[in-house]
Amino acid sequence: MKPLSLYHPALYWLRVWQKRLFRQLSWRFSRKRYTLLLNTESRLPFRYLKHTSKLIRKLGDSDIALQHNKVINLKLAVASVNGVVIHPGEYFSFCRLVGRPTRKRGYVEGMELSFGEARTGVGGGICQLSNLIHWMAIHSPLVVVERSNHSFDPFPDEGRVLPFGSGAAIFYNYVDLVLYNPTDRCFQLKLKVGEQQLEGELLCEQAREFRYHVYQREHRFLRECGRVFRENEIWRDVRTKGQESELVRSERLYKNRVVVKYAVDDALVEMPVEI
Repeated sequence: MKPLSLYHPALYWLRVWQKRLFRQLSWRFSRKRYTLLLNTESRLPFRYLKHTSKLIRKLGDSDIALQHNKVINLKLAVASVNGVVIHPGEYFSFCRLVGRPTRKRGYVEGMELSFGEARTGVGGGICQLSNLIHWMAIHSPLVVVERSNHSFDPFPDEGRVLPFGSGAAIFYNYVDLVLYNPTDRCFQLKLKVGEQQLEGELLCEQAREFRYHVYQREHRFLRECGRVFRENEIWRDVRTKGQESELVRSERLYKNRVVVKYAVDDALVEMPVEI
């Protein structure tokens, strides 16, 4: 049965307004300490991870102009996050720091994934920044408190570097990326929109204690009830440093299952096993 909010656009946006209000109230009255201050002038001395992602990518038959607009949006979002320091016991909220992407603030039409399709929307494309931050966070002791994946796979893989389903969807303000620092040291995000790449570093005031490896398992395409689904699991291995590193733990972070919106070669699609 469909939620009531999907029967009419007005009901949907009323529900969005309600969820946004609840999130604002949560921020205002929560006892959690959220990091708010940026420090763009200095940087912490030790690097946990450096990661980059390509800015302009051809996605299916989508308008390439939306990719260039995305760069404009990313520059605005990066300016709201670059240099932030997450102190011990603090929470990092992507939506709280970046704020609502509006035309008044300079955001433009970019590509966003909503209502089961790729469409245009003001501020579209800033998920690339949340994806990058999330990827760096899962290579550290930071705890991912809140993270959402998109409910569908809109485009076939083209130059994919990271495992499918390892990103973090954003929709202001209740679909958020929230991190928590449970350690006794500070972490810092340094971010930059370069000429061709979105660049990020996760820094710390102490050297790394462990090595992190994030990868996928059980990846497959599955046909059910006339639709194709994509499934996989995201796993992380934590090892000690050094030439003879030892496995500390291996853990499943996420289990993904989404609807595929493009044609998949039948040879790659499995049929469900009937018991």
